[in-house]
Amino acid sequence: MSTVQNGDSVKVHYTGTLTNGEIFDSSAGREPLAFTVGAGQMIPGFDAGVVGLTVGDKKTINIPAAEAYGEWQQENTIPFPKTNVPADMQLEVGQMLTLNNDQGQQFNVVVTEIQDEVVILDANHPLAGKDLVFDVELVELTPAPGKIIL
Repeated sequence: MSTVQNGDSVKVHYTGTLTNGEIFDSSAGREPLAFTVGAGQMIPGFDAGVVGLTVGDKKTINIPAAEAYGEWQQENTIPFPKTNVPADMQLEVGQMLTLNNDQGQQFNVVVTEIQDEVVILDANHPLAGKDLVFDVELVELTPAPGKIIL
């Protein structure tokens, strides 16, 4: 029976939780998650965690923040001038906004503080700095093209 290796295409069902048990994502009731292992489509710890599985295997993968969405970084907070906020927009701490960078790419930020002249926005990934736990089940494995299966 073939085991997952880098370059293979896989489908997994998963439930992602924080270390306190809070669920942040799950494939329950949806199609399984499909990706190519080692192609950079997944966080590094998830990619590494499915290597060696065979179809039907279930596994709990504990992923430290550094192998997930990275550590929370202060330099990813943005003091945004209130003069650039539309006059009719009501801002609240915890509100999620979408901004465009100089190249026109969109990214999400969260309002963390409202000061007199600026709004402090956090552009870190919402799961940055958090250790993650994934319960996964491998439901399909398609070997990489040209892979020899013994």
